[in-house]
Amino acid sequence: MSVTPLNTIPIQQFIQTVKTADSSRQTEVRLDITAAKNLAFTLGMVMARLQGDLEKLVVENKTTDDQTIVVNLDPGSGW
Repeated sequence: MSVTPLNTIPIQQFIQTVKTADSSRQTEVRLDITAAKNLAFTLGMVMARLQGDLEKLVVENKTTDDQTIVVNLDPGSGW
């Protein structure tokens, strides 16, 4: 199963915009609507991919065997 690579360029552009604004001591960052939509779409895709990967990991690591853990408490010799 091949995984399509995610286009994270809008996220990288946003990070660069914030870095530039910070280094020039700007108090705000503005995005035009196209950049904002691209960033929102990309973040949504990244989050969906992460959620899918997490679900896959949980399913792959789920064991059907019931495990019993026994804990014995020994008060030691001081009691």
